[in-house]
Amino acid sequence: MHYLFKIIDFFYQKKKYSVLKKRIPENIDILIDVGAHHGDTISEFLKIFQIKKIYAFEPSKRNFKELKKKTEKIEKQNSVKIKIYPYGLGEKNDVMQLTEIADGVSNTFNNLNMSSKYLKKKRFITTFFGMGKFIKDEVPTKIIPLKEIIKEEKIERIDLIKIDTEGFEYNTLVGMDREIKKVRFVLFEHHYDNMIIKNYKFKDIHTLLIDNGFQKVYKIKMPFRKSFDYIYENQAVV
Repeated sequence: MHYLFKIIDFFYQKKKYSVLKKRIPENIDILIDVGAHHGDTISEFLKIFQIKKIYAFEPSKRNFKELKKKTEKIEKQNSVKIKIYPYGLGEKNDVMQLTEIADGVSNTFNNLNMSSKYLKKKRFITTFFGMGKFIKDEVPTKIIPLKEIIKEEKIERIDLIKIDTEGFEYNTLVGMDREIKKVRFVLFEHHYDNMIIKNYKFKDIHTLLIDNGFQKVYKIKMPFRKSFDYIYENQAVV
C-alpha cells in the first residue's frame, strides 16, 4: 500500500510539473519556496526551469537539517544560488508552536482536528508503516513576515512563490503586505478537509490575490484528500 501511494503521488507530481512548465516561463530570476521540506520541490523546479536564485523557508528543525544537506549538494551541481531560513512565515513576528507529524510533510502551526476522518486515516498509515508516534513533537518556532526578507534582500521582482504550509498559506500571503505586488506567479495548496483547523477559507486567499491584481489560471486536485494545488498569475508583473 505504501508503494501504491508513492506511485500515485509520482504521477500526480509529474502532471503538476507538466502544467507548471506550460504556464510559467522557463527563465526564473527569483523563486521563493515556503515550506521547502527536504528540498524535493527545488530539485523538481530545477529540472524544468533555469533559476538564478532561490529563497527557501523550512521551520522544522528535522526537515531543515535535510534541506541544508540537499541544497548544498544542489548548489555544487547547478549554477543556482540558494539561501535557506529556519523560520516559519506569517502575518507578523511571533513565536508559535509547530506540531511535527511523523511523516514530516504535515507539520503545522494550526491545531489538529483529532476527530477528522482524514487524520484518523493518516494516523493509521503512520502506525501501520512503523513511523512511530503520530505527533512527534510540539516545538516553539520563530515566525517572520516575508515582507521583511524581501526588503532586506532588496528584491524587486519575484517570478514564482510556492507555498505549502499546511493551513498557513493565507497567513504567509498576508505577511507579504504590499510586496505581494512584486510577484508574477503564486503556487499554493489548499485543503478542504477538516484535519487542520484553519482561521480562514479559500475565498479569503482568492479575494486577497484578486485584490492585488492576480487571476486564477489553474487548479489541480491532489490524490488521497480533498485538496488542490492552485496557480495564480499577476500579468502586470513583467
